[in-house]
Amino acid sequence: MTRRPYSLALWARTVAAWGVTLLLFFPLGWMALTAFKTELQAIHVPPLLLFEPTLGNFHEVQERSDYLLYAKNSIVTSVLSTLIGLLIAAPAAYSMAFFRSRQTRNLLMWMLSTKMMPAVGALVPIYVLAQKTALLDTQAGLIIVFTLSNLPIMVWMLYSYFKDIPNEILEAARMDGATLWQELRLVLLPLGMGGIASTGLLCLVLAWNEAFWALNLSSAKAGTLATLIASYSSPEGLFWAKLSAASLMAIAPIVVFGWFSQKQLVQGLTFGAVK
Repeated sequence: MTRRPYSLALWARTVAAWGVTLLLFFPLGWMALTAFKTELQAIHVPPLLLFEPTLGNFHEVQERSDYLLYAKNSIVTSVLSTLIGLLIAAPAAYSMAFFRSRQTRNLLMWMLSTKMMPAVGALVPIYVLAQKTALLDTQAGLIIVFTLSNLPIMVWMLYSYFKDIPNEILEAARMDGATLWQELRLVLLPLGMGGIASTGLLCLVLAWNEAFWALNLSSAKAGTLATLIASYSSPEGLFWAKLSAASLMAIAPIVVFGWFSQKQLVQGLTFGAVK
């Protein structure tokens, strides 16, 4: 009798968890299913669950849009923006964590507040700057914007990791005669590698999924996979099967990457949540 309320509560939570999971997975599952249909099968009423799958949509996406070019642009812009962001954010977080001042917290709050501003509010000045400096539709322009966009999150996450490293360890290294470079390379880097890796992986995913700046600052030359997906929306209407195939090809690399690095990503997203 005493286990029945617990069992009911557990059953209710399990059903709710499965319900939310299926609700979140349904759009992705339906998109994957539609990618293997013809255009007529994709708009069939009622929707078809059993059909003869085809790979024609994937061939047409590659022939029409040069998928590999967009994939290369996504890889280059997301990887380089993450590496450059880490090179800038790590020293900033180090100084804030180990040489704090009265304004450190205010500075961190100000940096975080910039992420709350709608991106469209900065679109016109950034577009004009990119136009004046010939950075429109270039990988360099996207790398700069992606780096600056993710920099506040990088500094915040690295600061959270670094401030939990005991300062006495660094002081002991200095007393042993370690230079600043040796202190960073031999002491701070091994201790903070987990935080640096989690920050880098999370910001890599954010840069890969960035669509607003990619759509407004690039087109056919430096466009990322977000630009590829948007190109399948035309005044004649949506071609659902080809759009689904392009979307599946766009998200597949980052989904596989996220699957293999899910432990580090979850650690980065939940760091500090249980403190």
